[in-house]
Amino acid sequence: MKRILLFVMTNLAVVVVLGIVASLLGVNRYLTANGLNLGALLGFALIMGFGGAIISLLISKPVAKWSAGVQIIEQPRNADEAWIVDTVRKFADKAGIGMPEVGIFEGAPNAFATGAFKNSALVAVSTGLLQSMTHEEVEAVIGHEVAHIANGDMVTMTLIQGVMNTFVVFLSRVIGYAVDSFLRRGSDQQSGPGIGYMITTIVLDIVLGFVAAIIVAWFSRQREFRADAGAAQLMGRRQPMINALARLGGLQPGELPKSVAAMGISGGIGKMFSTHPPIEERIAALQNAR
Repeated sequence: MKRILLFVMTNLAVVVVLGIVASLLGVNRYLTANGLNLGALLGFALIMGFGGAIISLLISKPVAKWSAGVQIIEQPRNADEAWIVDTVRKFADKAGIGMPEVGIFEGAPNAFATGAFKNSALVAVSTGLLQSMTHEEVEAVIGHEVAHIANGDMVTMTLIQGVMNTFVVFLSRVIGYAVDSFLRRGSDQQSGPGIGYMITTIVLDIVLGFVAAIIVAWFSRQREFRADAGAAQLMGRRQPMINALARLGGLQPGELPKSVAAMGISGGIGKMFSTHPPIEERIAALQNAR
């Protein structure tokens, strides 16, 4: 879960910054100076929506390294590190992607993958994961993360998040303009957005942002089933991934930074906002796969 929450929160922060800059530059006033300019607004919403998502994607790897305290394995210092690197390389070759960077971070059982491009990604596992699982189970978890990379999940999440952001920015400003016009009817005030527009857009940015987060989380949950199946395919059988999930079900997963939470192995903050399906559903999906 670490990778998605980190991505979403970073994306929201970027969108907020872009919104503040746009306000300071007078973009809102331009959009509403002589009636709402829907064409200009749509262009603005697209730039804001996809701009935040793409910037978040491009900085996802360095942000993940910093926030999780990942130590990149340049030269393996022990047998465990050498085995992790060899396992990642084996799965990367089998999946047809470039060798990701490999790292370890201190913490409770968890793992994640991140990066803007398939051929320059990052796979990181926690010390708690290595201590709590058998080699075969850890191998399945690594396969799950490599499957995320091979499936292009970060790019997919970026596109979905960009579309959601665009709708949020567009709808909040259309509704804000309508509310502002209603409040100022019959008034001789100057053209341009008023206090009704400002307050409404801020409130709707937050409210619609939560709705967008629910939709993004739903897509993320579907993606987890694919990554589980991908791990089983990379290993040539389903049982190791089933065993790894069952083991995780009895452990307390480590909290991952918000920017990478969605690409971790497990986690969630409530059904609607959870980026991962329940462990039981994931195991059942693997057992029922044909």
